[in-house]
Amino acid sequence: MKIELIRHPAINGRRSTPVLFIHGAWHGAWCWEDHFLPYFAAQGYDAYALSLRGHGNSEGREGLRWWSISDYVDDVLQIVGQMSKVPILVGHSMGGLIVQKYLQSHRVPAAVLLAPVPITGIMMTALGIARRHFLIFLKALSTLSLYPVVGTPELAREAFFSENISAAKFETYYKRLQDESFRGFLDMIFCLPKPERVQDPILLVGAMNDRIFSQGQMEATAKAYHSKAQLLTNTAHDLMLEDRWQDAADIILNWLKEQKL
Repeated sequence: MKIELIRHPAINGRRSTPVLFIHGAWHGAWCWEDHFLPYFAAQGYDAYALSLRGHGNSEGREGLRWWSISDYVDDVLQIVGQMSKVPILVGHSMGGLIVQKYLQSHRVPAAVLLAPVPITGIMMTALGIARRHFLIFLKALSTLSLYPVVGTPELAREAFFSENISAAKFETYYKRLQDESFRGFLDMIFCLPKPERVQDPILLVGAMNDRIFSQGQMEATAKAYHSKAQLLTNTAHDLMLEDRWQDAADIILNWLKEQKL
């Protein structure tokens, strides 16, 4: 499987451990390119972002509907196997679940969960969407397509962004959103992570204005990994694209320094 991989080489010196960023549902590697990749490269990290199969410029779009979370974990494993050194993993939303699943059987120097799918899965999220947008949710179920859930500017803004995001930025990001795996959606409900199998240090960064996952879910997930959730105020689900993206990035960078990475 050909997997898109974007790299920003380290500048201003080089740290020994690279960072691999893993996007969430409806996104691709592009979501890291404006801010996180150049910023981490400027701090001396070789920074990489992949597009999971069926996303961005990766192969597999024709099979997108039935790709599983396990398939996405295999994509990460493929890319890690091509790297000269095992990277730090940073996963956003569904990417956070992929990182959790990856860590159940593979070791990394450290991992960051950015507004991740919680250890309890997305059942509460799905029920909340069904209550707010019943007909849209019904359309997603009947067509086995998740795009309707974010398929209008109003829905995409509600899901991912703060009200204060500029119109130009929002329009750019909205146009890049795509469909997501229906099988992956089911996995996020039923194939829950097993924190007891994870040994590596984990940081969780969340958003106080996240309309997808609650503060309580983030705190419970962090606790399961013997960590503490760090939650940004005035920030919504897409922390890497929000106006306070640098605050989120700095939390990660400061923690990595504490880990001597």
